[in-house]
Amino acid sequence: MSFTTLVSAATLAANLDNPEWRIFDCRFNLANVSAGHNAYRQGHIPNARYADLNQDLSSAVRSYTGRHPLPDFKLLAQKLAAWGVSNRHQIVVYDDAGGAFAGRMWWLLRCMGHSQVAVLDGGLPNWQKQGLPLSTHLPSINPSAFRVYLDDQQWLSARQVEDGLARAQITVIDARTPERFVGRQEPIDPIAGHVPKAINRPLQNNLDKTGLFLSADQLKQQFSGLIKPFDAPQVVHMCGSGVTACHNLLAMEVAGLSGSRLYAGSWSEWISNRNRRVATA
Repeated sequence: MSFTTLVSAATLAANLDNPEWRIFDCRFNLANVSAGHNAYRQGHIPNARYADLNQDLSSAVRSYTGRHPLPDFKLLAQKLAAWGVSNRHQIVVYDDAGGAFAGRMWWLLRCMGHSQVAVLDGGLPNWQKQGLPLSTHLPSINPSAFRVYLDDQQWLSARQVEDGLARAQITVIDARTPERFVGRQEPIDPIAGHVPKAINRPLQNNLDKTGLFLSADQLKQQFSGLIKPFDAPQVVHMCGSGVTACHNLLAMEVAGLSGSRLYAGSWSEWISNRNRRVATA
């Protein structure tokens, strides 16, 4: 059985030594970029590798890009192979932020043609809450081979978003907090606000009080009402830099609303061009 959206702590615990499974720690802190790796070295799920948002899951920032441009997929494939990942492996990704960062790796692997990837539901906090083990040992890795089957239709450019909105062919969902969306607060990017006509759904709304994802039925009901009258393939997700938006995309997949896409550059790319309109309130 393969897992393509979420996997429970119990299921992962039962497969820690499964040679067909690979685990990745994706913890990251935007305010302290070394914090995630430091935390990994202090304790991680046994056999987990560490994937860094800046170094592994993004490419270099340019003046015309967002804060986390898409990675060089050939280079990422080489890294996956060096981490011992092949196309046959079940991959599980986790973080300590409800899946906000792990979702990025989940989405990237899907774009690369690897559907057997799932986010650990509840992440590391739930793992520890269940009394499951941590390790400080680095995994023993035998390099493998990973082939990319890239689907570049899974993300949109800023121009495609502009055109799609102007023609009423897409609806855009922004995963940032309401304060950032309406422009009352912007702690990261130089301009506050949102893309005109975008809808706000903070990623936190996908989780219950314990940090687990809502049920598929709950998510389907909520997203169906939000995107109406558009169908799932007409939905485009965004956030500050194309990372946490993957959380909403994952939630829609959990809900069975498949086919939504990502505006990869997101808000930080949108505002790099002063000719693009900005909305507030």
